[in-house]
Amino acid sequence: MKQNIKSLIVLVLLSVFSTACQKDFLDEKLYSSFAPESLTDALAFDAALIGLQNKFSEWHTFTGDQGWLACWQVGTDVAYNKAPADLDIWMVPYTNYASLTSTDPAASYAWTWAYQIINNANTIIAGIESSTNTVPDATKKAINGEARFYRALAYNTLATVFGSVPIIKTPITGPKTDFTRSKIAELNQFIIDDLNFAATNLPTIENVKTNSKGKRYSSAHSAMANQLLAEVLLRTGGKDADAEAACNAVINSKDFSLTSARFGVKSGAPGDAFADMFIYGNQRRSQGNKEAIWVLEMENPNTVIGGTGSNSAPGVGTTGIPQQRRVWGSRYHQQAGMLLCDSLGGRGISRLALTNWVLNGIYETKDMRNSPYNLRRDYYYNNPTYARYGQKVNPNEAGVDTNRFIVPQINKWNQYDPNDAFGFAMIKDFIIMRLGETYLLKAEAQFKQGKLAEAAATLNILRARANATPITSTDVTMDFILDERVRELIGEENRRMTLMRTGTLVSRVVGRGQKITGVTANNLLLPIPLSEIQLNKDATLEQNPGY
Repeated sequence: MKQNIKSLIVLVLLSVFSTACQKDFLDEKLYSSFAPESLTDALAFDAALIGLQNKFSEWHTFTGDQGWLACWQVGTDVAYNKAPADLDIWMVPYTNYASLTSTDPAASYAWTWAYQIINNANTIIAGIESSTNTVPDATKKAINGEARFYRALAYNTLATVFGSVPIIKTPITGPKTDFTRSKIAELNQFIIDDLNFAATNLPTIENVKTNSKGKRYSSAHSAMANQLLAEVLLRTGGKDADAEAACNAVINSKDFSLTSARFGVKSGAPGDAFADMFIYGNQRRSQGNKEAIWVLEMENPNTVIGGTGSNSAPGVGTTGIPQQRRVWGSRYHQQAGMLLCDSLGGRGISRLALTNWVLNGIYETKDMRNSPYNLRRDYYYNNPTYARYGQKVNPNEAGVDTNRFIVPQINKWNQYDPNDAFGFAMIKDFIIMRLGETYLLKAEAQFKQGKLAEAAATLNILRARANATPITSTDVTMDFILDERVRELIGEENRRMTLMRTGTLVSRVVGRGQKITGVTANNLLLPIPLSEIQLNKDATLEQNPGY
């Protein structure tokens, strides 16, 4: 660093001596900045939006430790850590809640990530609303809508996990140390206004921008805004009919359809329609997945497509190697008689284990989402040189490790690259939104309005696809809807945020969670990072209760 500073000083001095007689020497010109004044044409805004999309992707591609991903699942009703040696600074506070403090790294990263998105979005919004840009009027509203969508997404994350937070509506270009927390009603309305603008002004999915590879389906579109709007309205309360209408806008658009038949690259192999959606090569709309609303597209090797800015290479468009396969997959390959292979999903390391409630309490045997293609419970020795080759691994047998090696797993993150057998990179796409969740949000909105028969009918659409037994209005409760979210979305949804959004974290771990201690109602919100409070020297940034 000292050498870099010395080099910079030398360059500056040379520059001064060589241009001392020029009157315009001190005139500043912006050549490579996304300050509002530098965003003057459509290409500049497009680049800024891709940067915004890439910043969003860092939630999913941030390495830090696999514990970053795990802490949004452990300490809930769906997952826990079976091997104490695998617990780390990210995961411990979300298992032993008494140790969750204002120095928690996950809370700090979530806060910083969200405000970086907000400031970047504010820069784009300020630029596109300026009279100095040359963007055609027909394009301005779509650019504004995409920036507002991401700003709303970041603020909704903050509101869900921290409650009220400071609202920043304009770009911050210098130090500011007097932030105060807004009223939650004001924050919620700000988010809703952004999403209503986005839903009105963004294109439909088939009218998104194109690049050399075709339509950029990962660019923000109206269905993404409506889906997020429905979730926000359900969180804020009192606007459940509007939430149902937002879901209907997605469903009734006819742009999406539930996957009910086999398709794609392995449609001729054993499997089922639900599992097909999560097979590498099937996840994108361009690959036949019409249920997908929003997909972050990964590439191998260092290629960026779809405008997401996310890929599988470290340091190129991401802050690290995505860890989902490792977190959710088991270490079966370390069990004697087992080899790494495609059919078992590549290399996992069992950071998460499914709770007994998930494995034994929520699925009917005939439910497609419980099939071996979606939830692996059984393993078979696959090393041809092993004496018991082809036989089922007995988890109760001496020498079989059921903490890390032979562990039931979901198959949604299975992915094996023969050019990377060790599984250093992950090239699988991220399905951020799909139509299955739209129906779940709609059923929740109907339930909260007291429309139990309608909610049952909506849930039965998903259950029929899964070959599960139909339900009636008497079955519909918030607990049942949260159960159905697990059956449909486990491994996709951020379970902690769902339970925080619905205020059910504490009640849901009773009888379902494992290895959880110290959880209280205070944990429905995370602590405001201590570093933010300490830096905010000119105003009081209040801490959440209990921290």
